[in-house]
Amino acid sequence: MNAPTRLPTVSVLAVDAVDADAGADDFGLRLAELAALPGLDVQRGASARAKEADVVLLHAADRAALAALAVRPGLPELAYERPVVVAFGEPDDTAEAELLRLGVEALASDRDAAGLARALRHALVRKQVERMARTAYATDLATGLPHQAQLLEHMTQLIALREREPAPLVLIVLRVEGVTQAAVRLGGEAANVLRRKIAVRLRGGLRASDVVASLGTDLFAVMLGRVDMVGDGDGVAAKLLRALEQPFILAGHPCSVSAAFGLASYPAHGKEPARLLQRATAQANMLATVGEDGVGIVHSSFTVLGGGAANDEES
Repeated sequence: MNAPTRLPTVSVLAVDAVDADAGADDFGLRLAELAALPGLDVQRGASARAKEADVVLLHAADRAALAALAVRPGLPELAYERPVVVAFGEPDDTAEAELLRLGVEALASDRDAAGLARALRHALVRKQVERMARTAYATDLATGLPHQAQLLEHMTQLIALREREPAPLVLIVLRVEGVTQAAVRLGGEAANVLRRKIAVRLRGGLRASDVVASLGTDLFAVMLGRVDMVGDGDGVAAKLLRALEQPFILAGHPCSVSAAFGLASYPAHGKEPARLLQRATAQANMLATVGEDGVGIVHSSFTVLGGGAANDEES
């Protein structure tokens, strides 16, 4: 007979929905029963310690506490970061539905320790699946770069920081022509290889703190998280354009691209990430990419010709 599978230990932080000290005797006894079950490490504390636990267990002793939890500030942010389970003393369909909408993974009666244990484990698995799906959705598999949704999330977080620590943020969108032609000449996988090579060259000209994202087949975005002056963005964009000048080698064939860029900065051009992205993309799409054999690269007032590139021919 096979030995029973050992359950991995799940660390649980139990917090009262209204007051961390409320109902200590009553709920404390139930937590002791829960902690006695295999594979659970249950601790009691305040929600400020949520990052220390695999799962956060919020306790609402009655219907009033359950309703108050549904309007508690910070709950959506907590549920985004950690799996949250609510243990209730009295059910309330309306409040429970609202809590699920806000991101709570599961709810269970505080009188059923075994059922609550299952809810905690299920919540952890659901959050893990959600994170994997979020990562897959947010990543362009051909290049390994974040997608537009992830870029906007990065921008939202950084703009919130810039509200407290004022400094310009610059977004550059590059429209690269030549990827579709490579697909026609050499096949779809060759076009993916070309996009990966483009990503390598773009990354090579940036700081580790800057973000490169894929916006589609021929659009790339670069977020400069901090610059001294807005005009610095033009200098970085020119550097990125020069990095794309040297032909790429695909299956032994040289492949040239041309590009144009658009630029938007915070706060000069707006404070909403989507608006900044729209502005930079529109500008990139309006400008022509010109040059002999399509290798010239232009942005409004200047044309870039010549220059080196990163060594990516083995990518």
